[in-house]
Amino acid sequence: MSFRKSIFLTGFPGFIAERLVERLAAPDTQFFLLVQPQFIKKAMSDLEKIAAKTQTNPENFALVEGDITLKDLGIADGDLEIIKKETTDVYHLAAVYDLAVEKNSAFRVNVEGTRNVNEFTGKLPNLRRYNYVSTCYVAGLRSGKILETELEHSAGFRNYYEETKYLAEMEVEKLKSEIPTTIFRPSVVVGDSQTGETAKYDGIYYLMLYLRRAPSLLRFVNVGNENVRLNLVPVDFVVEGIAALAKDEKATGKTIALADPNPLTTEELFDAIAENLSGRKSVVSIPPKLSEWSLYLKISPPLTGLPHSAVPYFFVPQNYDTSVAAELLAPYQIACPNFRDYVKNLLAFIEKNPQL
Repeated sequence: MSFRKSIFLTGFPGFIAERLVERLAAPDTQFFLLVQPQFIKKAMSDLEKIAAKTQTNPENFALVEGDITLKDLGIADGDLEIIKKETTDVYHLAAVYDLAVEKNSAFRVNVEGTRNVNEFTGKLPNLRRYNYVSTCYVAGLRSGKILETELEHSAGFRNYYEETKYLAEMEVEKLKSEIPTTIFRPSVVVGDSQTGETAKYDGIYYLMLYLRRAPSLLRFVNVGNENVRLNLVPVDFVVEGIAALAKDEKATGKTIALADPNPLTTEELFDAIAENLSGRKSVVSIPPKLSEWSLYLKISPPLTGLPHSAVPYFFVPQNYDTSVAAELLAPYQIACPNFRDYVKNLLAFIEKNPQL
């Protein structure tokens, strides 16, 4: 069978990777999906669903056992040569997305793993585009407006996740002068704006789960504040953005912030959730410093469900500029929806799926 496009993708069967494969599936496109051995069974099950849903021949999808932390990505020699020869597009999503990840694991996967993928990509004779998925939080402890054209800084980081994603993006940035590369920086990714579907409950979900315990009572005291905005993006916006710009020549060499250009403050987020759950907004707010201090108390995680590692993200004074993204996505009519417009769908999904 002859294919117009051959995609090599890491991070399958992760939540974003699954949806991206489904979005990109087509009769003339084949996939080489790098999967760690322990996830092969799940990957096979997910591919069956994707093939059926998209009416794509199952033979278009090849699961490749491997690991980005290994030499040649751990791919068997025979398979490696075929993949190198046929691959036209690379999507690198594999990473450790844990805010509490320990140093060695974070560096091994996020930094060394990305170097390995970079080396692999640089040896592809028919490469059209290298698409790397980073994060807005490469900005670390910087404050104020963060431009898509900015990367290097010495402000420091909150955790090893941020630091290693920063170092990994630095490695990919070097390739822009050598191979066609696009870097995507999503902010905090939540569930689908239409179905509410997500793979796990973390980030803003801690607040939603907290308020669900007793909406009418807990909505009285707003634990957010009016000075800090939490940038949230639904997974469907992220996937649509990547799918559109991965084939757009104007996106070559660009770094694109897939973020909300008008994010809500944490105070507004609290009220948007509270109003959907109880029909009413909060009554009083507490000083930000007091709120932050209380969330770091030993007793806070079991009471609120919010782990200490996630607390800083509700007090990040950063504004992610999306000028490059807006200009490139405009022709496709792709824009980030406002959280107020889809929070009800996120909450409906939680109602149907209280445990993930």
